[in-house]
Amino acid sequence: MTEPTPIRRVACAVAAAGLPVLPLRAGKVPFGNCRACTGNACGGRPNMKTAGPCTCPAPCHAWAAATTNPHIITSPAWAPAWAEAVAVAYHPGGAGLTVVDLDNPAAIAWARESLPATRTVPTTRGQHWIYQGAMPSANAVRPGVDIKSRSQYARWLGPGTGRMTVLPSAVRALVVREEAIPARRGVASSSPRATWDRTVARGCRHTERYVRTGLERGLSLVRQHTESGAGSQAFGVARFLAAQHTTCPGPCGLDAIGEEIVAATVSVGVPEPYARRAVTNGFQTALESAA
Repeated sequence: MTEPTPIRRVACAVAAAGLPVLPLRAGKVPFGNCRACTGNACGGRPNMKTAGPCTCPAPCHAWAAATTNPHIITSPAWAPAWAEAVAVAYHPGGAGLTVVDLDNPAAIAWARESLPATRTVPTTRGQHWIYQGAMPSANAVRPGVDIKSRSQYARWLGPGTGRMTVLPSAVRALVVREEAIPARRGVASSSPRATWDRTVARGCRHTERYVRTGLERGLSLVRQHTESGAGSQAFGVARFLAAQHTTCPGPCGLDAIGEEIVAATVSVGVPEPYARRAVTNGFQTALESAA
C-alpha cells in the first residue's frame, strides 16, 4: 500500500471529525473532472444544487466529490490527486455548516459589528466565521464577503477558536435566493440603460471589437441562467471584464458595461438591486485584486 502523504493524513483526520473532504491542487482549486466527465460530458450533474457524494471513482465535480468515507479517501483512484495536492478542502454544507468568508480587514470589522460571535479561523487575508446550519452559497454578498455552504468548498486551515453558534438570520438575509424568484421575461429597468461604445471609452487600450465581443459573451452567459444563478454569473462576468481593463489609462466605460450586465440580469428575473450589487461587487473585487 502506498505511504499516505502528509496532506492525506490531514484529510483523514478532518473526515474522521465529520467534515467531508477533497484535495486541492496548485492554485488551491479542485482537481478537474475525470475523463468520463470532461467538458460536462456527463451532463454536468443536474443535481449539483443538492449536496451528495459524487459517484465517479476519482475526485470529480469539485465540492460534490467531498466525502468522509475513509475507503474512498485512501482508494487507489484518489491516490494520484493526493500525490499532487497542496491543501485539503471541506464541504461545509455536507457537514451542516456555513462559512462566512471575510476577505479583508474591512469585512472583519463589519462582521464584528453585525454578526454574532462564533468559531473563527484565520485565513491568508482575513477570517472564516463558522456557524452551525447550512444555507445556499453565494459570492460577494458584501464587499469582501462570501457565503460558503451547500454548493461550495472551504479550505481547511485548522479547527479555529471560539464556540460555534447557530447560523443567525443576519447571515441568511445576506443571500437573495434566486431559485425562489420566478423568471420574468422582458423585465424593464426603471431607467434607460447606457450602452458601451468607443465614445465612453476614450482611454481604453483595447479595440472596440475586443471589448464588444467579450461583453456579448458575458451577457450570453448571464441570459442562460433563466431559473437560478444569474446574479452569481453577473458577478463573475463583471469581475472578469473589469480585470481586462486594470492596466488601461482610462476611462474605459465600465459604468456602461455594468449597465448592460445589470439589464441582462434583470431580464431573467433577478431584482434590480441584487443585480446592481452583484455587478458592483464584481468590479470592486477585480480592482482590489489588481491593487
